[in-house]
Amino acid sequence: MRRSFSLFLAGGLAAGTLAAPGQVSAATTATTSTTTAATPTKTTARPAPYSNFKVSVRHTKRTKRGGKITYYVKAKNLGPHYADYYWMGGEVPKGVVPTLRWGGPKGTKCTWEGRWFWCWGPLRLEKGKTDWLNFQVTLKKGTTGTAKARVGVLSFDVDQGMENMSEAELKRLGIKGYHWLKTVKTTIVSPPRPGRSYTPPPPVKEYNPPSSHVESNKKKDT
Repeated sequence: MRRSFSLFLAGGLAAGTLAAPGQVSAATTATTSTTTAATPTKTTARPAPYSNFKVSVRHTKRTKRGGKITYYVKAKNLGPHYADYYWMGGEVPKGVVPTLRWGGPKGTKCTWEGRWFWCWGPLRLEKGKTDWLNFQVTLKKGTTGTAKARVGVLSFDVDQGMENMSEAELKRLGIKGYHWLKTVKTTIVSPPRPGRSYTPPPPVKEYNPPSSHVESNKKKDT
């Protein structure tokens, strides 16, 4: 259910139908962590979400063509209630190979289709507690310019007893979904023409801790 529902919520993001009570959009560096708390939107009559999140992201600032980008994401539940129907991950950059590596708390599961990579854990997140997710993508050698991703949290206000409902039924009921996504950018450095000076970016180590996992893009359309 959680795997198939993640595809439904990704579709809602793409269509622009999910609310952003505090959408965060700021670039971060590989050594500097940026944290932004969600603030309820004042221009909408939608009720506040059951759980607000504070998202922080560190990521690779510069990489070479065909290089790797690592994202370190943390999400703190600010309440007022616990969260049990939320996902961490987001929209990966364009032009990446269809395999990535990821790590998360024990019991975490992930799915990846198109540019949407989402992970979820087996336990609910109590108010004041923090969840985390690390993942690393590899650029295709022909990808140039700037690699832009949107990473963070998606959360749905699913009442008790609704966990096993079908996607169609949840859509019909109009359940409320919210996202806290941060836009992060990585500069892809290409070797210059002969005769010009060139300072290559520092190498990005392959993300391979003891608890790392490999996820493949089901559609291979990145």
